[in-house]
Amino acid sequence: MDRDIRIEIASEATVELTDSMSALLGQLSSSKVDFDRNVLAEMIECESTDVFIATQGNDVVGTLTLLVGRIPTGTRCFIEDVVVDSKARGSGLGEALVRAALDRAKERGAKTVDLTSRPDREAANRLYLRCGFALRDTNVYRYQLSDLADRHVV
Repeated sequence: MDRDIRIEIASEATVELTDSMSALLGQLSSSKVDFDRNVLAEMIECESTDVFIATQGNDVVGTLTLLVGRIPTGTRCFIEDVVVDSKARGSGLGEALVRAALDRAKERGAKTVDLTSRPDREAANRLYLRCGFALRDTNVYRYQLSDLADRHVV
């Protein structure tokens, strides 16, 4: 990995960081994301969220979000929205982001760290295996709350 790259937890929702993260999120998903400075500020201020930023010089070239929650069986962490700029992929930056998040999860007392990744994200899936994640035999379910208004409870 390039020595000029720094990984840190974001501490301020600047316009520049918001714009950079918005551009990165556009590389992660083709779905419209409602992301603005208020959303970023809320994430940064939230005790259960760590927003990791990878910078090279003055440019943000990667991001990852670590969610931390306490449940009856212990502290759990989830890694979400890992994205490295297409020009910086293959440089070890994704692995550095993931390892920084794993270190932080351990500091925060987590017993496990989970993540999900679409099967078609082959490079990302290889990265997670290389970092020590194991594919779980489980089902992931999603309930779309936006559909709730369309349902009538009788």
